[in-house]
Amino acid sequence: MTAVMANGNWDPALSRLLVSLEEARQVLPSSEEEFGFLSDLLQSKELHALVKVHNKIISNGKDEKFHPTLSNSMQIALEVLDVIGPRVGLREECKEIFMLLQKPHIQGLLCAHDAVAQKDYFPRLPEIPLEVDEDEETIKIVQLVKSNEPLSGAQSVEPIVGATIKTDEETGKIVIARIMHGGAADRSGLIHVGDEVCEVNGINVEGKTPNDVLKILQNSEGTITFKLVPADGKVGIRESKVRVRAHFDYTSATDPYIPCKEAGLDFVKGDVLHIVSQDDAYWWQARKEGDRNMRAGLIPSRALQERRILHERTQQDKTGEEGLCSVSVLPGCQSPKSPRCASKPKTKKIMYDTAENDDFDREEIATYEEVAKLYPRPGLHRPVVLIGPPGVGRNELKRRLIATDQEKYKTPIPYTSRPVRHGEVNGKEYFFVTREKMEEEIEAGKFIEFGEYKGNLYGTSAESVKSLVNAGYVCILNPHYQALKMLRIPQLKPYIIYIKPPPFNVLKETRNAAYARSTFDENNSRGFTDEEFHEMLHSSERIEFLYGHLFDEVIENADLSAAFEQLVRAVNRVETEPLWVPASWVQ
Repeated sequence: MTAVMANGNWDPALSRLLVSLEEARQVLPSSEEEFGFLSDLLQSKELHALVKVHNKIISNGKDEKFHPTLSNSMQIALEVLDVIGPRVGLREECKEIFMLLQKPHIQGLLCAHDAVAQKDYFPRLPEIPLEVDEDEETIKIVQLVKSNEPLSGAQSVEPIVGATIKTDEETGKIVIARIMHGGAADRSGLIHVGDEVCEVNGINVEGKTPNDVLKILQNSEGTITFKLVPADGKVGIRESKVRVRAHFDYTSATDPYIPCKEAGLDFVKGDVLHIVSQDDAYWWQARKEGDRNMRAGLIPSRALQERRILHERTQQDKTGEEGLCSVSVLPGCQSPKSPRCASKPKTKKIMYDTAENDDFDREEIATYEEVAKLYPRPGLHRPVVLIGPPGVGRNELKRRLIATDQEKYKTPIPYTSRPVRHGEVNGKEYFFVTREKMEEEIEAGKFIEFGEYKGNLYGTSAESVKSLVNAGYVCILNPHYQALKMLRIPQLKPYIIYIKPPPFNVLKETRNAAYARSTFDENNSRGFTDEEFHEMLHSSERIEFLYGHLFDEVIENADLSAAFEQLVRAVNRVETEPLWVPASWVQ
């Protein structure tokens, strides 16, 4: 705020609002997130620019200094050329002025000045015909300036005015099928879905196809005049404010079912989209968040994409392809009797898979997730959760991160039912409880993860995570991926980082070069085998397939130092930047 207030050009009204906001911070019953949002808005350059433009428009005609002194500077320049032309050979100054006034950029500047001074910069629309036939239906005549925006039929596409047309199945008439938000048709506010197109540039379109209409539009120059029969009961549709994160890639050019390919919006997994219209059951209109292009594009709706994914999985399951519907074809588990499924190498580490249920996990089909911005909360840090296959290096990354600031980063103390050993202190390495007590709390859902190792139960309680967060620490976790079911909740708001192994050759080379000890060996006395490397990669594919849509960030651990630097940057972002989270977390 200080920097803004020091700017003498800042609008006084915005400055006063900002001061009032700061004064009311301690009085009004609002959250820091809400205050932060309003403060950022009042300090934004975009709002300042809008207010400045508004003030200029309001004061237009009152401030004489903005009035042009003349509006025919180009004509005066031509007259000067006529006057000094005969004197060019006599004086050097005349020659210099004569050459200067003939330069293209000087003449362009003078023409632009005159156009602005004369306010001759609006599109020139022809006069609207006034003749009215009393026997005809009520009609409206709309004129638009042709631009590179789509107006198309179902089969062909041609960028024109930002709408799509179709043949009405009942009447055979050409009607407006869709208005693209932000396009010329939408900005005009005069064309609506369902309007019947009677004429285009004076040409009657009765009996013509959408392609015929498109040819007329293609051959049109400048302005386009539509004669329309208004649709009954059509009103303007308010733009939605929904934001979603996409969980799949989409390329409109390869989609055979999109009604207008050139109106499609391409995106990749992880992009945040602003859904501006969900009126169509199959095709939503959206913009990429932060994109300054005001025109929206078509994307498949949630229902349509879910149907496509189900169909694709069903077809691949029938053909036995890997990685889709049945448990037998999940990545890393090709068949019910696959060696990778029937047996796994013994592991020294605890495998928290007591409640593993892949069928349950696949009930959710990842398409879009509604999101909102979550602002950092002073003294209340989001837990950082490291997910990944066994042996990928999560423990070492967690250890290094905690070592950078042991007063800031903490990991919850696990519970166990095993007896206390000599020298151990309850509440330091473990919380020691009876097996009966632990089984009771597991049944009550109080553990985010748990498992059995050598006849003893081990686990991490949800309450221990919450207590670290409430105490102001940054809680660092590296649980089994099944724990995401209980961790990814509004009460904790975790930031989930997936630690991914590199390709086999790189994985083997880097681990052998670092003399990495196998986590599949109880004594940590040997390096990884090729089979264990393959097991790690197959586990990685399985985790990504089941839970990839829940990851906030992916770090490939090819080089431990580089992966750690990326982890530190990610943790800093969580603490300092507003980030997209499920919308339910900020409601």
